[in-house]
Amino acid sequence: MTKEAQIVRQLIGVTGQYASVDESLSATENLIIFSRLLGLGRAESRRKAAELLEEFGLTAAARRPLKNFSGGMRRRLDLAASLIAQPPLIFLDEPTTGLDPRTRAQMWETIRRLVKTGSTVLLTTQYLDEADQLADRIAVIDRGTVVAEGTVDELKGSVGNSSLHLRVQDPPAIGEARRIVEQVLRVTSSVTSEAGKITAPMAEADRVTDLLVALREAGIRLAEISVQKPTLDEAFLTITGHCAQETPAPDRQASRSNQEVTL
Repeated sequence: MTKEAQIVRQLIGVTGQYASVDESLSATENLIIFSRLLGLGRAESRRKAAELLEEFGLTAAARRPLKNFSGGMRRRLDLAASLIAQPPLIFLDEPTTGLDPRTRAQMWETIRRLVKTGSTVLLTTQYLDEADQLADRIAVIDRGTVVAEGTVDELKGSVGNSSLHLRVQDPPAIGEARRIVEQVLRVTSSVTSEAGKITAPMAEADRVTDLLVALREAGIRLAEISVQKPTLDEAFLTITGHCAQETPAPDRQASRSNQEVTL
């Protein structure tokens, strides 16, 4: 690696937590400078800059100084700069921190597009829903140590089974409904019921059909019913024993690629 440093740099793209672009220059000028530093000629640098600005929706602001850019626009330009060499491996350090929901969603689509075109993305994030949406594999890092890793489903499954949530239309019928839930699902102590709602663990999802039949035969009408998997938040709390905000950043690391990647 140390003997072929230039080759390694060409294979890797990095976007840090804070934009590495020059605030006094325009978007086009920034991308041209980065391109020239990577060894591209003048004509190729201009072509590449125009291509990336179009891809990241920044063409209309191409000549505007970056000091007039929003935070989301800066993040997109910073990511564009890291893709000039079209690297197969891209490191993104909390790329959506501080972005508004719309810009955050745009960044997610950009990351998905990078994966579809063959890049592997190593992403650190403070948002568990982001890891849930983007990651093929996740490594949970707690105080600098990897404490768990696996797919989203594997980490959620480590917490426990899915849970059944239902609400009856007639609140006085909740007692009978709970008895039927306990009987059909074969659970007792972990079933809870309050305000017309019942929650119960569900190890076998196919028992939902049997439960619906039993409730209908008993004349109990439902207002709503759902089966929910554990969330990544629940998995994180179970794995680390504390909430994510109590640990220094970055506390989670998510990897996404077009193949399974182990961190």
